[in-house]
Amino acid sequence: MRLKECIIIGKANVGKTLFAINFAGYLGIPKLEIEFTTPGGEVYKRSLHLGEALQELISDQPHHTLGLQRIQIQMPGFKGRKRFTLIDTSGLTEGIHEQTLVRRAMAQTLAQVRNAHIILHLVDASSVGKGEAIEAMGEVDWQVAQFGGMRSGYAILANKIDLAEAERGLVQIRQDFPGHLILPISALWKTGFAEVKQFVWRHL
Repeated sequence: MRLKECIIIGKANVGKTLFAINFAGYLGIPKLEIEFTTPGGEVYKRSLHLGEALQELISDQPHHTLGLQRIQIQMPGFKGRKRFTLIDTSGLTEGIHEQTLVRRAMAQTLAQVRNAHIILHLVDASSVGKGEAIEAMGEVDWQVAQFGGMRSGYAILANKIDLAEAERGLVQIRQDFPGHLILPISALWKTGFAEVKQFVWRHL
C-alpha cells in the first residue's frame, strides 16, 4: 500500500531541509532512513542520525538539496499512529536557472507536488517585511499558493519567526493571503511544530 505523501516546497534557502530533519526529530525519530532521488532518476538510501543529517544535509549555499529526499514517518497521536512519507525538495527560483542540473531538480519538484496529499509551503517570513507580500515572496511562491489553495491539505509555513523582522512579514502575509492557512514556525527552534503536526494528522 502506497503511503500518503507530505511534500515540503519553497524557494532555495527558506529552511526546507532543516524543517524536514527537525520535524522528524520532533515526531520522535532519532535516526532517519532517507531515500534520495537525483534529478537524473538515480535512487539510493542512507541512514543518518539527526545530528549527522543536520551536519551533512544543511548548507547556506542555495540548491545544496538537489533532488528528492524521502523520509518514512510514523507519527504518534491520541488514536495510535499514522504513517506517511515526508518529502524534502529542491529549492525553486524565479525565472529559468542557468544550471541544467538545477532546472532538472526544480522540474522534479514540480512533478512530485502534483501527487502529494499534503503540501507544506515554506516561506521566509523575515524577508517579507517591505512592500506587498506577493511582491516580496515572488511569482514562484504566488503560483504555488494559487495551486495549493485549491487543495485542502495545503498550508503556508511562515518560517524564521524567531527573527525580529519576521513579525512584520507575518502580518503582511496574512493580509495578502487571507484565504490560506498560515502557520508561523521556526524550523531552527521547532516553534509551531505542534500546530503543523495537528494539520498533517488531520489530512492523513
